[in-house]
Amino acid sequence: QVQLVESGGGLVQPGGSLRLSCAAFNIAFHSYDMGWYRQAPGKQRELVAGITVGGTTTYADSVNARFTISRDNAKKAAFLQMNNLKPEDTAVYYCNAKWGLRGFWGQGTQVTVSL
Repeated sequence: QVQLVESGGGLVQPGGSLRLSCAAFNIAFHSYDMGWYRQAPGKQRELVAGITVGGTTTYADSVNARFTISRDNAKKAAFLQMNNLKPEDTAVYYCNAKWGLRGFWGQGTQVTVSL
């Protein structure tokens, strides 16, 4: 079955960096638009960054110029480089793969930004 496995989360101080990875299994990865979402306690899940099959990227205003999404079709993986992290970036980060009406989610990885 299709699996998306996130990794790279953790605890980091404000101003620090993390790189999240999303490994995809049993999926025609090159056909899927990829996205990173996050959900903080008591808040709705929100789109952080997306990348299409053609490489077009989009970002939430709150992370623009700090986060960079990328993908490696050969490795069937997507990445989220997060720089200058802020306490308000604390959340569970989820990887999403979407193709038409098909969509898959990973299990999430926790990112905590705190002193």
